[in-house]
Amino acid sequence: MNDFGNLTFIGGGNMAAALIGGLIKRGVPAGRITVSDPSPDRRRQLALEFGVAVASDNAQAAAAAEVIVLAVKPQQMHAVATGLAPRSGPSPALIVSVAAGIPHGALARWFGPRVPIVRAMPNRPALNGFGATGMYAPPGVGAAYRALAESIMSTVGATVWVEHESQMDAVTALSGSGPAYFFLFMEALESAAQARGLPAEIAHRLTLETAFGAAQMARQSAESLAALREQVTSKGGTTAAALAVLDAGGLHAIVAHAVSAADRRSAELAVEFGSA
Repeated sequence: MNDFGNLTFIGGGNMAAALIGGLIKRGVPAGRITVSDPSPDRRRQLALEFGVAVASDNAQAAAAAEVIVLAVKPQQMHAVATGLAPRSGPSPALIVSVAAGIPHGALARWFGPRVPIVRAMPNRPALNGFGATGMYAPPGVGAAYRALAESIMSTVGATVWVEHESQMDAVTALSGSGPAYFFLFMEALESAAQARGLPAEIAHRLTLETAFGAAQMARQSAESLAALREQVTSKGGTTAAALAVLDAGGLHAIVAHAVSAADRRSAELAVEFGSA
């Protein structure tokens, strides 16, 4: 784990808690972590669960921080950023934003051009330690800051960097929204199995284990997804019959349209949230 000194989380919600838990498991002392959240109950809960320092004032919590993780709702980001900007000082803290849809340009405008800022787009499975996070920083953010941000986000799963910020919309459409696509397909499989006579409990368990097993096969194999699919598909067999129906229904085109719609909406939200 990189040595990042004192770290402050602005916002103590589920994603912040997941990251704090991941950091502590990696050996980061709880005494170096501070969380600012407006809810007294949430502050109390985080202090009891992790032993971190808590505060209700963002600027006070971030005063001595070398890294500030912004884990607030996009609608709150402008007010939070402008409230923290004056604390930048001669050695500004690294800012890591995990708020969806806030473009780097808006963050730089609110915090000032000298402040190193990294955008991170984790997905919901990060709450269970199996996340996929897309990350972006402009060339002016050096390798040391990038490594620092990555060391934080990697505590909740895999991380990837994109070269162009516009690609963060595709990241959002793929890994950010992607779990819901898989859940929908799993729902459909489960319902279809029940319609064919399987009890609900068995259909549910087989759906979960099949999805998990397929993902594990893909993760552990050097072969392409297409090659793995072909290995499971015998000519003239049951799998081939099912895939023929999915192909005839235009599955690839449907998925392409869905991801395109999510990508487009992500770009629209970035304009909305970044216009303040």
